[in-house]
Amino acid sequence: MADKKRILITGGAGFLGSHLCDRFMAEGYHVIAMDNLVTGDLKNIEHLFGKENFEFHHHDVSKFVFVPGKLDYILHFASPASPIDYLKIPIQTLKVGSLGTHNLLGLARVKNARVLIASTSEVYGDPEVHPQVEEYYGNVNPVGPRGCYDEAKRFQEAITMAYHTHHGLETRIIRIFNTYGPRMRLNDGRVLPAFLSQALRGENLTVFGDGSQTRAFCYVDDLVEGIYRLLLSDYPLPVNIGNPDEITIKEFGEEIARLTGVEFKPDYRPLPTNDPMKRRPDITKAKEILGWEPKVDRAEGLRRTLEYFKENVPGVVNGQVDNTPRTF
Repeated sequence: MADKKRILITGGAGFLGSHLCDRFMAEGYHVIAMDNLVTGDLKNIEHLFGKENFEFHHHDVSKFVFVPGKLDYILHFASPASPIDYLKIPIQTLKVGSLGTHNLLGLARVKNARVLIASTSEVYGDPEVHPQVEEYYGNVNPVGPRGCYDEAKRFQEAITMAYHTHHGLETRIIRIFNTYGPRMRLNDGRVLPAFLSQALRGENLTVFGDGSQTRAFCYVDDLVEGIYRLLLSDYPLPVNIGNPDEITIKEFGEEIARLTGVEFKPDYRPLPTNDPMKRRPDITKAKEILGWEPKVDRAEGLRRTLEYFKENVPGVVNGQVDNTPRTF
């Protein structure tokens, strides 16, 4: 037991954090999940409660973080990650990216632990370089509605590199592109859960703008593999992890409609301010440095994700809309 690696995963009850808990448990680590449950959900990790090498700490990392005993690694994944969240709680979003990151870097320094921080493709803003390479500085509006998230992540990268260069701390930075899979929050406002939920309920699909904007979707298992490899690598600079298979939002809506067996009926809405028109990762560094590239194609990933949504979307029973009259 004394030789078992111990890892702290912040945001451990969230979509990505819970999958990371599963992976590191499977790899034989002692996993400490930390979450304030503002956007996380204990249902995502309830299957781990009671296991010998798992513990959960209900805590906000924007406040002082203390974990007893040794720590070998820290994965900082605590943060609202959807516009519907960070537009409601912009100050908390900024605090978890700034104060929270500072607290965890300080903890890593005290524990002599390696820390990996979850950054985002949003640091590129509405990009003028396509596909996005790690050397691109981005086109971000710091005072726009998305600035609370974008600038929190950009600051997060900056302070992480400062700890690396000034204190010699072992740090890793991942820039995550659109990721999907089981345990996504059904109402988090992002396009995939919105489309799947609406299609399963027989509703029109909400398309912002004319649907010509593009995204590139990576299945969660592929992302977790990239995170695992980056953590154990020797590379301290940012690395893009995502699937470069780019698709327009309109085409994606048509794909979801075919998958769920409904007619594609878009409900067009105005494009949100500063919403990126293009998004596609250049994953050359991930391939060369980590030997990583995505393995799960979108068709297979969507089939797996659909099964989760069928079981969890309110008003859907056995994959079908439940129109049973109810008396309240």
